[in-house]
Amino acid sequence: MKTSSRLERILNSGEFVVTAEVGPPKSCDGDVIRRHGENLRGYVDAFNVTDNQTAIVRMSSLAAAAILVQMGLEPVMQMTCRDRNRIGLQSDLLGAAALGIKNVLCLTGDHQSFGNHPTAKNVFDLDSIQLIRMVKLMRDEGRFLCGEEMKVRPQVFIGCVANPFADPFEFRVTRLEKKVEAGADFVQTQAVLDLERFSRFMDLVCAHGLHERVKILAGLMPIKSARMARYMQKNVAGMMVDEDICLRLERAEDVKEEAVRIVVEQIEQVRRIKGVAGVHLMAVAWEEIIPVIVERAGLLPRPTAE
Repeated sequence: MKTSSRLERILNSGEFVVTAEVGPPKSCDGDVIRRHGENLRGYVDAFNVTDNQTAIVRMSSLAAAAILVQMGLEPVMQMTCRDRNRIGLQSDLLGAAALGIKNVLCLTGDHQSFGNHPTAKNVFDLDSIQLIRMVKLMRDEGRFLCGEEMKVRPQVFIGCVANPFADPFEFRVTRLEKKVEAGADFVQTQAVLDLERFSRFMDLVCAHGLHERVKILAGLMPIKSARMARYMQKNVAGMMVDEDICLRLERAEDVKEEAVRIVVEQIEQVRRIKGVAGVHLMAVAWEEIIPVIVERAGLLPRPTAE
């Protein structure tokens, strides 16, 4: 065991892991996080807290993750390279560890032009691979990026993301391998809305032996409207939405019920794919549906990891 992370213990136990995304509010209302935490308590093993997702200003991931810790829940704090240089990132990592946050997901971050402050100055002092390497240096060697030693090391379980749906396809595994080499302990993928492509990606992952070096969680997204599915299929770069998903939602009498059926089926399918250690549910402002999905997929009770 590298850390005292509950997520790490469950993954190492071989149990099929369930994590879910919790989006902080566009305000200082901490009760939003508390409501999500209570709603999902007992249904997921860890809670991903996004870091100004899609470059839109929200409550900081550090603060939202600390609220979950206060509730006795385990967050995965997301850290993006977009808004902070190496000084700010290292400072926040120390603060997170001091507050009891044991999992960190390292991302580059969406470009600010997509968000609500498109003229903001970005930072990108480090990229996601460099960020992973820096966190590992701090944890395993007790040194800052400048080489200076620290007295107490942050004991965090290091996560990264992978997108099997961006091009060029073969490079996706190469990029993941770089993140593993840099020090990633677990991976959460982009939403799997094209199972055939994800299966081919996992075949390559296994051929490179990456599934034996890092734990991989398949990202899954319940889509509650047919229009949203069609929009993502046609307009969102880096996402692939199977035509069958669009048609099922467009023809459904109860679209939300059909969305749940689709995700439950996807969970059954990804569980059979070699190298998949769990699922990461991204409900995007529909967090209340997650308990329904977890229960129908037969993923209860969640392991205690004691």
